[in-house]
Amino acid sequence: MTQAWTLRLGRQAEQDYGQILRWTVRTFGVEQSHIYAKTISLAMQALADGPDIAGSNLREDIAPGIRILHVARMGRKGRHFIVFRAGPARTIDVLRLLHDSMDLPRQLAMRGDSPD
Repeated sequence: MTQAWTLRLGRQAEQDYGQILRWTVRTFGVEQSHIYAKTISLAMQALADGPDIAGSNLREDIAPGIRILHVARMGRKGRHFIVFRAGPARTIDVLRLLHDSMDLPRQLAMRGDSPD
């Protein structure tokens, strides 16, 4: 059996997560925020199998080694991407959680969060 990968959530990804859930509470209510938190959590848990899981896409146009994974998986609905890269010693660094309608390279550059 292969050892699972370890996820590390960056500061900006933590802030994104909080903002997403606060917006979901205001817009759709507390119950839906719990459902969406579970959707995001399940997508991140799937990354424990490694960066090359089904649905993960390499986005060299953003920066070398950057990958994205949509949170809408296994019949669950969602509108966000997990932006990440593989790190040393079987780690995955989650850099951002961004809405799928956003221009990802622009969003990362705008906030000074360019992964380079």
